[in-house]
Amino acid sequence: MTMKLSTFLSKRNPKAILAMVTAMIFTMIDVQAIGQHIARLTRYEVKPASQEDFRKAMSAHVVSSLKNPSNILSEAYHEEADTSVLWLIERWSSREALDRSDKERLYKSIDALAANALKQPVKKIFVKDLEPLSKQQWRTVAGKEDQPITIMLFVDAKPGTEPVFKKIYHTAMPAFRSEPGVINYQLSQLEEDSTQFVTYEKFRSEKGFQ
Repeated sequence: MTMKLSTFLSKRNPKAILAMVTAMIFTMIDVQAIGQHIARLTRYEVKPASQEDFRKAMSAHVVSSLKNPSNILSEAYHEEADTSVLWLIERWSSREALDRSDKERLYKSIDALAANALKQPVKKIFVKDLEPLSKQQWRTVAGKEDQPITIMLFVDAKPGTEPVFKKIYHTAMPAFRSEPGVINYQLSQLEEDSTQFVTYEKFRSEKGFQ
């Protein structure tokens, strides 16, 4: 399953391009090495009447998170095919840092809105990045002339084939990342199910993706 981030989870739409919900603020920090950081994808399907408030709350959280030294990357998107579906993508230096962020006022404001604003329960997906990137690499920005798109591809591997799948991607990753149209490329494995994987693919433009 793929998603352009303006789009996320849709088995019928393998291409999901993410359109940014919030203006991204990137502050380059000199920290290069990333150890066992934690990554979480959170899906919200928001009622029409709550869209504006929910997006504002997500944007405020993202902007604040990016200023936190423990944050690696925070982004907010809506699905291209269904703009009522919003995604919060977060990577933190540790589980403790994520837990502290969840207790902050701006994140709690999202939780408060979610209590009544959602069409269905929030879905939180924890993933393990298999091809580590540094904080600086995660915060690579698009050029002024770029029109970036983000695609997430969800893959179900047949049980027992996970090592082969990971090996294939590990071998191909340097070539993927070296393509001129690629900003970032990552393969992650879902913590709750080792047979499920998700790719995070950010391109400089639709042409770069094609």
